Amino acid sequence: MKAHLALLTASVAVVANADPWATRYAECGTLRVTNLASAPFPHPQRAEGHRYKDKVYPAEPHYRDSTVAIFIPKGLRVGRTVDFVVHFHGWNNHVESVLGQFKLIEQLAESRRNAVLVVPQGPRDAPDSFGGKLEDRDGFQRFMTDVLAALKADPRFAEAKLGRIILSGHSGGYHVIAFILARGGLAEHVKEVWLFDALYGQTEKFAAWLGNSQGRLAAIYTDGGGTKAETEKWMTDLRVKGTALLAGNDREAKAAELRRNRLVFLHTDLGHDDVLAQRRTFRTFLETSCLEPIGAGQTWK
Repeated sequence: MKAHLALLTASVAVVANADPWATRYAECGTLRVTNLASAPFPHPQRAEGHRYKDKVYPAEPHYRDSTVAIFIPKGLRVGRTVDFVVHFHGWNNHVESVLGQFKLIEQLAESRRNAVLVVPQGPRDAPDSFGGKLEDRDGFQRFMTDVLAALKADPRFAEAKLGRIILSGHSGGYHVIAFILARGGLAEHVKEVWLFDALYGQTEKFAAWLGNSQGRLAAIYTDGGGTKAETEKWMTDLRVKGTALLAGNDREAKAAELRRNRLVFLHTDLGHDDVLAQRRTFRTFLETSCLEPIGAGQTWK
């Protein structure tokens, strides 16, 4: 175990020092960029790469990147447990770009929520929704165990255990979330799911999770992103079953309504790549979530 922690600590230090983008967010907190063996890739199902339509995306560079970004906001209270928001990106993207394009770190800092943000690298710059090892049975549990071990390199996290987990996904990120809910191994810790124009399918897995938990699901969907039909079909099915839900648009939804409702579906006139940041919807979901605000107590400095 000590050797494992030492390896994680060394990995964090080396990568963080080597990549200047890891220092861009110093005003908001501490960004650690590391590589974890339990990260989505590499994975045997993509050992030979992946074909989409008439193009092959080879394993190198698309399926061998085990980068994981871990962001600790300023003022984070470290107690017996640590809460996490784990965000999964969509097609044709990578971690550095995701953080810059969608302002995830800035929005977490603005929300003043007491949680650590984790962004693993999925298929790198490839049109693919596969979540690699995180779709394997108990793969998410192994991943979060390693994330927590990386944090424990700092003594302030030494006794901390996993707390509440929020799963957030944009676009193709829905796929890995669905499989995490179905067989990831930490169902009792997952308290919320956020889908940012991301409900393309696997709806039965989201429905099963809702039926077996008291969790909250919030989804925002567009006219042109390809999720409208599936999202509205699920809303209709829920209504037929008498399930209470909030259906509205993102411009008019009130914070109190978002907090009060367990199922939230927001239609937007934004474009597919604008749903996270243009109206600070990621921050809104944070502010209306189960996460506590940062306040007095033991803090990260």
